[in-house]
Amino acid sequence: MAVSRINEAGLNVNQYGNRNIIINGGMQVWQRATAATTVVNNTYQTVDRFSFFEDSDGSYTTEQSTGHRGDTGHENALKCVCTGTDTSLAAAQFASVSYRIEAQNLQHLRYGTSNAKTLTCSFWVRSSKTGIYSFSLVKNDATAHYFVSEYTISAADTWEHKTISIPVLTGSSITNDNGAGLSIEFALAYGSTYRTSTLDQWMTAQDFASTNQVNWLDSTSNNWYLTGVQLEVGDTATDFEHRTFDDELQRCRRYAYLVGKENGKMFTSACFARSGYLDLVYGSVPLLQELRASPTLTYGGNIRGTNFTRGYSTKTTTGLVTYDFGSTKLGGIRVTFASDWTAGDEVFIGDDDGTGFILLDAEL
Repeated sequence: MAVSRINEAGLNVNQYGNRNIIINGGMQVWQRATAATTVVNNTYQTVDRFSFFEDSDGSYTTEQSTGHRGDTGHENALKCVCTGTDTSLAAAQFASVSYRIEAQNLQHLRYGTSNAKTLTCSFWVRSSKTGIYSFSLVKNDATAHYFVSEYTISAADTWEHKTISIPVLTGSSITNDNGAGLSIEFALAYGSTYRTSTLDQWMTAQDFASTNQVNWLDSTSNNWYLTGVQLEVGDTATDFEHRTFDDELQRCRRYAYLVGKENGKMFTSACFARSGYLDLVYGSVPLLQELRASPTLTYGGNIRGTNFTRGYSTKTTTGLVTYDFGSTKLGGIRVTFASDWTAGDEVFIGDDDGTGFILLDAEL
C-alpha cells in the first residue's frame, strides 16, 4: 500500500510542538513558595520563571491559586493581592509582573534582519478591578526597544482570554548568549515616567504602560490573576501548548534548582571534615540539569549533617557559609556546624524534617 507524504510547506509552523517560548506559562511549577508572599522589588519569590516589581507607597503579595481548569484549562494560576494602597502614584513608581527569556533561545526570531518574525502573546487574566491594563515587550540587549499594548478587563472576577500581536523588529538584533533577550511586563500600576500614548509599535523610549493604565494599587480589595501565558511565532494565537509537569520542571531547573524539603532525605554527595576546620564539611551538590550560570545560594529550614563514619550521629547545621561553584553542572558546598567533627569523617547533608532546603538561583 502506498503511503502518502505530508506536504510540509503547507503546514503552519505552530502545528509542531515546542512552539511556546514561555517556560511554566501554565503555572505548574512553584519551587520557592505557594503561600502569599509580600513582593520585594525585582525578585523571584513564588511561581517559577516569573518575577515581580514593586516600587511604590503601596504593596502586594503573590501566591498560588488553584481550581481554574474549568474556566482556563489550567489548574493553577498566579494570584496577586493588593495589601497596601498608593492612590496617587509618583511619576517613577510602579508595580508589575515580569517574565525574562534567555537570549540564545530567541535566535529563530531573526531580529535585526529583514526576515524577522512576528509574535503573538496570549494569556488568561482575571481581576476584581476592571479597566485598561498594559502589556509590554522589551528587547533587552544592544539598543533596547520597547513595545506597549493595551488589553481591557471587562467583567470583574471573570476569566478572560487576551491576545496581543507584536510586529517584527528588523533594526536591532538579540545577542546569542545566556543573558536576557526579551522581557514581558504585565503592568499593574505605573507612574507617568513610564507611560506612553504610542501603542502597538516598537520604540526606544523606556515605557512599560499606556497612559490609560489603571492604578491597581488604589484599593486593598484588588486582586489580579494570570495563567496560560503563551508567546509564539506567527500572527495567530494557537491553543496553549500543554507540557508535562516533569518537562516544565526540568526547564525551570535551568534557572532555579531546589534541593530538599523531603523529610529525612540527603541532598549532597559525601562531604568530608578535614584537620584544622573540624566545624566545617566540604562536598558537592550533584545537579540533574545544567544551570544557566553560576548561581547564588539561599537555604532555610532545618538542615542536618549525618555522620556515616561515626555511627550515624547527626548535628544541626548553623549555616551554609559559602558556595564555591566550579561548574554549572556540579557545585562545591561548604557547611558549618556548631561543634567539631573528626578529621576525615564522611558526612551527608540533608533535610531534617521536611523544611530544610538549598535553592540555587541562576535566574536572568
